[in-house]
Amino acid sequence: MTLIKSISGIRGTIGGAVGDNLTPVDAVKFASAYGSFLKIRHASKGSERLKVVIGRDARISGPMIHNLVMNTLVGLGIDVIDLGLSTTPTVEIAVPLEKADGGIILTASHNPKQWNALKLLNEKGEFLSGKEGELILEIAENEAFDFSDVDNLGEVIENNAYMDIHIDEVLELPLVDADLVKTKKFKVVVDGVNSSGGIIIPNLLEQMGVEVVKLYCEPNGHFPHNPEPLKEHLGDICKLVVEEKADFGIVVDPDVDRLAFISNDGEMFGEEYTLVAVADYVLSKTPGNTVSNMSSSRALRDITEKHGGTYQASAVGEVNVVELMKKTNAIIGGEGNGGIIYPSSHYGRDSMVGVALFLTYLANQDKTVAEIRASYPQYYMSKNKIELTPQIDVDNVLATLTEKYKSENITTIDGVKIDFPTEWVHLRKSNTEPIIRIYTEAPTQSEADVLAERFVKELKEIAGI
Repeated sequence: MTLIKSISGIRGTIGGAVGDNLTPVDAVKFASAYGSFLKIRHASKGSERLKVVIGRDARISGPMIHNLVMNTLVGLGIDVIDLGLSTTPTVEIAVPLEKADGGIILTASHNPKQWNALKLLNEKGEFLSGKEGELILEIAENEAFDFSDVDNLGEVIENNAYMDIHIDEVLELPLVDADLVKTKKFKVVVDGVNSSGGIIIPNLLEQMGVEVVKLYCEPNGHFPHNPEPLKEHLGDICKLVVEEKADFGIVVDPDVDRLAFISNDGEMFGEEYTLVAVADYVLSKTPGNTVSNMSSSRALRDITEKHGGTYQASAVGEVNVVELMKKTNAIIGGEGNGGIIYPSSHYGRDSMVGVALFLTYLANQDKTVAEIRASYPQYYMSKNKIELTPQIDVDNVLATLTEKYKSENITTIDGVKIDFPTEWVHLRKSNTEPIIRIYTEAPTQSEADVLAERFVKELKEIAGI
């Protein structure tokens, strides 16, 4: 199970057998399906040539997959705006700026180096809906492709300016005050996990007058640690923040849509609290509603209500968060994995926006980053997972648990979430890995860990593993 087709795109490991992994054949097949989908979606354009923006992170397999996907679209008679090495949010803002019909980001986000993926966007630079994704999978399954003749092939137009354009867009946001930040002379350590974040985050910081200490900022695709920005992977930057007497540390994942901070004392700020802190600042200036997903901390709800707004939770998946944000006119939202979605910029998780807003917030405070973190409601999470085998009937396992806990407050719009009075557990099949995720939250770390251990044990018993 190393080729995963879901709401988050087409994701798989490099090498192996066709149909089981993300092989060159699979990359061409799904790029063909996406291009064919765009032709159906924009049929009213007639003979006018369609345009797609493409960018990639620094994965070792990136150039290979990039060339395969680009040339497949060219073969379909679609023009390609090639951003080269880029970030997910950069591609998202480029699509509407280029008046393109879609976009593809070649990245497996937080997955290790053997993975890559095609993340697919619509003409607004937003992720496709589940229904649209299903249509693409159907086109791929039927291989319903009609390639262009030699006189109607697409063209590739290179444009490597978009990371700079993205920085300019962020600095122009009304709630970002680069001049104020410059007066504070902050010092920040950046871990770019040897991908494109190692270029764009330091560039943004330097333009805001911040002294940057670079750690793993060489975009060569050799990830120096597991690229998911979790505490157990970030010992090096935690140590360096203290050694450098830095104001804080910044960690991003390979495609720069997840953001985690390290406090000035070398402790994790907590990826769940990235959104909480940025939302606190944004809501203090522009009160309103917020949205995060069901696996995110209750702390965002508390902060939102403090500012007089209403909080709602969506199913996991960026497209679900965005849909609910639009429905509730949310001022800010995102995911507890460090994903900030700020509609004043665009409807996509964007570490650049998060960094600039947080720096402005910090510049307005007479507090250290550790003191800011201590000022928030204290919740603690435990994030666990169980590896899946094809024999495990996940739906049956979750249905059994739902029946067992039917007297509790249960939500089943995405897996099973059980809300107990002072703690909760959320169990769901991942969109991006062959695993069941078990997230818990409680008033103390030990309570969150105990609750997680209990449900891991129960899940294994029901699944027979």
